[in-house]
Amino acid sequence: MARLNLLEETRFEKLPVSVFETPGAASLNVANRIANLIKQKQAKNENAVLGLATGATPISVYAELVRLHKEEGLSFKNVITFNLDEYYPMQPDAAQSYVSFMNDNLFDHIDIDKSNVNIPDGTLSLEEIPAFCLAYEKKIGDLGGLDIQILGIGRTGHIGFNEPGSAPNSGTRLVTLDDLTRRDAARDFGGKSFVPTKAITMGIGTIFKAREIILMAWSQKKASILKKAVEGEISSEVPATYLQLSENVEFILDKDAASLLTRFDTPWLVKDCIWDEVLSRKAVIWLANTLKKPVLKLTEDDFNNNGMAQLALEKGPVYNINIHIFNKLQHTITGWPGGKPNADDSQRPERAEPAKKRVIIFSPHPDDDVISMGGTFIRLVDQQHDVHVAYQVSGNTAVWDDDALRFMEFSIDFADKMGIDKPELKTMYQNMRTFIEKKQPNQVDTPEIQTVKGLIRKGEAIAGARFCGLEDDHIHFMELPFYESGKSQKNPVTNTDVELTMELLQKIKPEQVFAAGDFEDPHGTHLVCFNIIIEALQRLSKTESWVKDCWVWMYRGAWKEFETHEIEMAVPLSPQEVEKKKFAIFKHQSQKDRAVFPGDDAREFYKRAEDRNRETAKSYDDLGLADYEAMEAFVRFKF
Repeated sequence: MARLNLLEETRFEKLPVSVFETPGAASLNVANRIANLIKQKQAKNENAVLGLATGATPISVYAELVRLHKEEGLSFKNVITFNLDEYYPMQPDAAQSYVSFMNDNLFDHIDIDKSNVNIPDGTLSLEEIPAFCLAYEKKIGDLGGLDIQILGIGRTGHIGFNEPGSAPNSGTRLVTLDDLTRRDAARDFGGKSFVPTKAITMGIGTIFKAREIILMAWSQKKASILKKAVEGEISSEVPATYLQLSENVEFILDKDAASLLTRFDTPWLVKDCIWDEVLSRKAVIWLANTLKKPVLKLTEDDFNNNGMAQLALEKGPVYNINIHIFNKLQHTITGWPGGKPNADDSQRPERAEPAKKRVIIFSPHPDDDVISMGGTFIRLVDQQHDVHVAYQVSGNTAVWDDDALRFMEFSIDFADKMGIDKPELKTMYQNMRTFIEKKQPNQVDTPEIQTVKGLIRKGEAIAGARFCGLEDDHIHFMELPFYESGKSQKNPVTNTDVELTMELLQKIKPEQVFAAGDFEDPHGTHLVCFNIIIEALQRLSKTESWVKDCWVWMYRGAWKEFETHEIEMAVPLSPQEVEKKKFAIFKHQSQKDRAVFPGDDAREFYKRAEDRNRETAKSYDDLGLADYEAMEAFVRFKF
């Protein structure tokens, strides 16, 4: 019976999918499967032939294999590896090469014979590539094929570098990279213009010959392409869909990557559900959006014809369900984000008391505060709450080199005008110019340049916070050490990052904390900064009584907004407030016109925020609620 239920639940899925709670748990599973294969082959005195992938996805798998080698004696002397791909052209000692990646994350830490390591050669001439590719295929074949091939998946649906348009029987070859793939790699190379346009990759046909294929994916960023790969029709436009034809494939996902699969996203379409408050709200909003009807106009037939008959039967009549959900949505809307004084707060998102709250707005980068919640920021100050803003990192990697020089030139000119002799400043400026003229893509800036860039962003943040109404002593710059590497790849979080956050929290003892819950940030800084805040609060909760009265609100806006059913507080903005928020964002001049790291959204940050705030308001209007100009949305984090 359990087997039948599982088949019903997964009937939209066209290949096997295993879902784990976290990427760590999933990675341990894959690493243990690889380790078991190696041991089985060792027992038979045979080689284990592994197909390996690069990128962020398999890093934890490799870390566990290294641990198994160092702590449990797992030997790799019988292992032969073939990597999926390599950029072309690419020197093997370049920081962005997959040779460097594999050495750094695996090969330099285990006892593998380096002559058993095979990675496509990015140094070949164009004329040499066809023969190399044929030899690569032949070598795999002569060894009896790949025992296991591990894969990631790109947002184009590519596996390896088999981009849209790849044939299912393709072999190892030189390919042209999709523009989205190059945009995703831009940060590693210091800009998209420095990302190679081509790569050498194993073909889909080569991958298919592996005796076991494991595709891994983590995070919600991969959810939409995974839904296409798992539930969509086979198409050259999404090369990963070809894996539906294999009998030896399994997708290993974390719950976020799997979140858009039917059994998780709209489970009422495939199984009976436990209709709690959260799922009922999500389903009714989904139904209204699907049928393009306001909530209060949904009928019993609408429920019955769209997989929600069970909800109608258990919680009905349907009109009562509609009224309940409509009221819940209505109660999320408030013009008092700090709580309305002397009001009944039983149906409001925030507490009425204390009437004047101590508030910290944590901003990972120096502009996230105004981009994501600038209207609410201004409203909190106007309503006379004790508002502080804390900029967690300097953001010094996101400033153009010529802006750094321009500010140095201003400083020199100002000193000259004031009759201040600063020869060391001029020497420093010349050194900076010399460095920048010879600077390689993604090269770490000198400490002086990092300082100038950090000060540029600091000045902009001060201007933005002042515009929102803060006094200087309520503006805090934390410069958390994990970020201050000067590189796109940041340092690990340490106890110092948490302790600095604890010190600020203990100093202010806030009743409200706003933190960036925008984990779609492609650089990961938002998630790192959020986790530091939560760890700091959890530690403080063991000794400080005020923490139990501190509510944490998550905001988004720069990358992706909350879904309507997730929103717990929606703050409406008037046209005038939208305009004022835009001017607060404009204070961040170094991020205007074209930011250094814009992600794959070509709009300026102010435009993204403006559009998303209006889209949130429209989503409420479409459901039959009031029609506001714009809305900023928040979700409470309960820890």
